[in-house]
Amino acid sequence: MAAGSNSLTRVFGGSPIGVLLRLVLLCVIVGLVMDQLNLNAFEVLRHAARAIEELIANSADLLRHIGRYFLIGAMVVIPIWILLRIFRMGSGRG
Repeated sequence: MAAGSNSLTRVFGGSPIGVLLRLVLLCVIVGLVMDQLNLNAFEVLRHAARAIEELIANSADLLRHIGRYFLIGAMVVIPIWILLRIFRMGSGRG
C-alpha cells in the first residue's frame, strides 16, 4: 500500500486528502470573491468564447489583407526575379 500511496502523493503534489481540502477551501474563497464581484462562471466562459471568436475573425481579416499584399507584391517581384534569372543565365553566372 505504501507504493500506491507514494504514487498518489506524487500525482496530487502532496497528501491527497490535504490537497483536496485545500482545493475545496480555494473553491469556496474564489466563489465568494466572484459572487461579491457579481461575476458568473458562465458569463466568464461566454466572454472567453466571444474573445476567441473575435480573435479568429480578426485573424481571418488579417490573413485576407496579407494575402492581398502578397498578390500585389508578387505581381512586381516575380516578373523582376524572372528577368534577373534570365539575364544571369545569359551572362553565364547562372
